[in-house]
Amino acid sequence: MISTYFKNLLNDKTASAIRKMFEEGKILKAKYGEDNVYDFSLGNPDLDPPKEVLDAIKEVAQDERHGVHGYMSNAGYDECRAAMAQKESQEQGVKVDPSCVIMTVGAASAISSVIKALIMPGEEVIVPSPFFAEYTHYAKNHGGNLVPVPTKKDFSLDVEAIKAALNPKTVAVIINSPNNPTGKVYSAQEIKELCQALKDFGKEKGRYPYLICDEPYRAIVYDGVEVPPVFPEYEYAVVVTSFAKNLSLPGERVGYICCNPANPEKAEFIAACVMAFRISGCVNAPAFFQKVVAKSWNAPVDYSSYKKRRDLLMDVLDNAGIKYEKPQGAFYIFAKVPEEYGDDDSAFVDVLEQNLILCAPGKGFGMKGYFRIAYCVDEKTIVNSRDAFYKAARQAKK
Repeated sequence: MISTYFKNLLNDKTASAIRKMFEEGKILKAKYGEDNVYDFSLGNPDLDPPKEVLDAIKEVAQDERHGVHGYMSNAGYDECRAAMAQKESQEQGVKVDPSCVIMTVGAASAISSVIKALIMPGEEVIVPSPFFAEYTHYAKNHGGNLVPVPTKKDFSLDVEAIKAALNPKTVAVIINSPNNPTGKVYSAQEIKELCQALKDFGKEKGRYPYLICDEPYRAIVYDGVEVPPVFPEYEYAVVVTSFAKNLSLPGERVGYICCNPANPEKAEFIAACVMAFRISGCVNAPAFFQKVVAKSWNAPVDYSSYKKRRDLLMDVLDNAGIKYEKPQGAFYIFAKVPEEYGDDDSAFVDVLEQNLILCAPGKGFGMKGYFRIAYCVDEKTIVNSRDAFYKAARQAKK
């Protein structure tokens, strides 16, 4: 018999809103034609993997050595962990040892494993909202609770609100920068203030919450914005990420956990994450693509087409009179529903769908009254949606 938890989850419309829209899109496209449906539902990167990645795939596929497809350490191949340590050393500005890295099945298993390693039933993980909806389930899977804390109006961190939410049950805070769904990049000053708040809390309570930095969009930033390092600011910081977005490999499910080398409980934390990863059923990250990313993680990628599409979409929304905060990274705009809809984002998303526009409601990201537009789509989808957005924005609420 299916557990009550999963029965409730399967009936939770909010939990499946994005995938529901994606599936609805296939039906509408079959009925009205591909070019007449404007599907902004799914954050599926549409750039092709760079040549260096494709060359690495060919090279790894041609390796016929004995035992090449055998097991490796649960934490991953040594050469791959070394490559990821080099990557994080560059991004964080501190020397990272390969022993700090665990290869995982994408960023999802990385976050889930970190939470499992840290949390006891009834304990809490804080997250600024809006946030990636699956975080809720990563916490609940292990008997914990996700505690959303609203961001400021421009989606920047409200550190005072996070400080107020910290309590003896807090085991971690998750930040996602650039953020899904807002495209916000948290500034160096925000990071410094947040880390100081966690230090002060830990010093007072004797327990330092971990800062989990979810960074699959780190490389996709615009207008000279940079994602600041966190390791120099906080010993208990940990990076979780994948190559789904930056190298356009979402289906290959390869990512990693990287612990701050300054963490005083580093060895115990890494061992706990390895065990959590093992008993999740993953055992180890896919061997083939561990080898691929070890050879090609630093392949140059031109993300300017995402910026161009962001700018095209902003023009479409400006024309429709729809309000939004300008994204600094990733490939999403989190837009405000028209005033007459109040916080009823579902009603406006239905109106959008009537005009053959598919977007995800904000309540699925922990913030009502907004909707997410994923602009990693063909330019013509954005340009041709102009009249439909204009019409939808003026369609009265029923």
